[in-house]
Amino acid sequence: MRPSLVVVGAGPRGTGLLERIAANAPELYAGSGLDIHLVDPYPPGGGRIWRAAQSPLLWMNSHAEDVTMFTDDTVDLAGPVREGPTLHQWAHLPGRTFADRRLQGSYLRWVYEEAVAALPAGITVHHHPRRALRVSGPRTGRQQVWLEGRPRPLLADLVVLALGHLDAEPDAEQAALAAYARAHGLVHLPPDFTADSDLTALEAGEAVLVRGFGLAFVDLMVLLTEGRGGRYDGDTYVPSGREPVLYVGSRRGVPYHSKIGYDLTGDRPPLPRFFGPAETDALLARPGGFDFRRDVWPLVDKELGFAHYHRLFTAHPERTAMAWAEFERRYADADAPARAALVAAAVPDPADRLDLAALDRPLDGVRHASPEALQQALRGHIEADLTRRHDPAHSPDLAVFLGLLSVYGQLVRLGDIGPWWHGFFSFLASGPPGPRLRQMLALSRAGLLHFVGADMTVTAADGVFRAASPTVPGFSVQARALVEARLPAPTVRRARDPLLRELHAEGAAETPDGLLRVDPADGRVLDRAGRPHPRRFALGPFTDGRTPGAFTRPRTGGAAFRQNDATARAALAFLRTLTARVAA
Repeated sequence: MRPSLVVVGAGPRGTGLLERIAANAPELYAGSGLDIHLVDPYPPGGGRIWRAAQSPLLWMNSHAEDVTMFTDDTVDLAGPVREGPTLHQWAHLPGRTFADRRLQGSYLRWVYEEAVAALPAGITVHHHPRRALRVSGPRTGRQQVWLEGRPRPLLADLVVLALGHLDAEPDAEQAALAAYARAHGLVHLPPDFTADSDLTALEAGEAVLVRGFGLAFVDLMVLLTEGRGGRYDGDTYVPSGREPVLYVGSRRGVPYHSKIGYDLTGDRPPLPRFFGPAETDALLARPGGFDFRRDVWPLVDKELGFAHYHRLFTAHPERTAMAWAEFERRYADADAPARAALVAAAVPDPADRLDLAALDRPLDGVRHASPEALQQALRGHIEADLTRRHDPAHSPDLAVFLGLLSVYGQLVRLGDIGPWWHGFFSFLASGPPGPRLRQMLALSRAGLLHFVGADMTVTAADGVFRAASPTVPGFSVQARALVEARLPAPTVRRARDPLLRELHAEGAAETPDGLLRVDPADGRVLDRAGRPHPRRFALGPFTDGRTPGAFTRPRTGGAAFRQNDATARAALAFLRTLTARVAA
């Protein structure tokens, strides 16, 4: 029988893996036959998230020029670099366009078709528009991948799980709220992909509590306003009359920072500087392991500070009181308290200093006497963020963004470092387009969007849901509908995906935060004894090798591309050895 590779998931990650197989096959697998089976109920390329069958109102949260599926010489990989167009080059769009998701799906479909066309003769791709239900088979033999609606399994010499984001069973709190909603005729929408949520139960004019202020909320806001016939006339929202009234809060109580609206000119910060491969190797070599807050965060803090001040001193020297060479020398040798003293002496304006704790929790300790005062203050916060993120006078912010990408490339190698970092990264680096925040302001002025505050709590009593926040002491708002505007947590135990849950039941290892453990070298699935499975790999956000995304900004190292390349090369080398053994 011909060798067979089954890839479960044909979205961006599965497509990226296929591109790397095509790039590496001439070196590692020339002249041999191979069947590649892609298993996904959604079309190859875009998959579920980027499929064509969704509202054209939903945008990407990246500029078209910042989206690529192709490697470049900044990616640390063993295979060949195969450059290709960014989204804006492919679609002939202005670089700073925020394209809709359907267009990105078309780009991904083209990348998929190009990858298939680039495969050597003898390698054939088959798409199975079904769900994979389970994988069985011995560690040393062929695997069986069972598909929904098929009595016989696909036989596979290797299996790669590229499942993407997963649906999840509710946690204990969500289950209790859902049960209360059913018992009292309320509406509770659990964490979900907003494009897939049934929003018809949210009625015109009714109050809706929303917990979550990230990108899922932005999608919800769009679908419940423009999606219901409203429109914007400049900075004014003209309602259709079909909109509900949204009351939104979260842990931070503010929306994610706007995407930066200018380009970097001049020198990029030379990264990594204080948190690179050597520091990561040292952390991994510690006999007793490492603690994120004690051992890793100080390196992250110093690296991001270096990026910020390098840019400030080199691009805006008039706002500094010391020569860069002296600052850099003293910064390199200083611990955290000494760095704070150095910055205070060298950077006169506190607004030019980097304060990551204040950035992370802008409403900590903030109290307002009334809900109306909070609305005014939050509108001012959003307006200030929009101004700053579109003003190159604050270009150290963009340097910090580049520092975040550099840091993420190192953190990927450390495995599961807990959920806090991923939320912090998304808050600073993966926020909405500026126009979405301007729409948020218009909706607030129109009375269709109200801010609840930080550390929002939700209780269910007296036949309603009630939300409160210490930001406005003593105030609460009640409603008969509650939306959890966030993605499901990617835990193995609570994933609704039967394949992943069965893998866990059979002995696949999970991290303390519930992510599937994989070998950082090539993505092989680890068992609870730490042994890599010779025939099973996994890539994506449900693993402890998760990255900022399956596609990335050009010339930023692309950790996902590095992983795809390593997995593709390991798979091709295994299949080549297997083919040679059979031939002998």
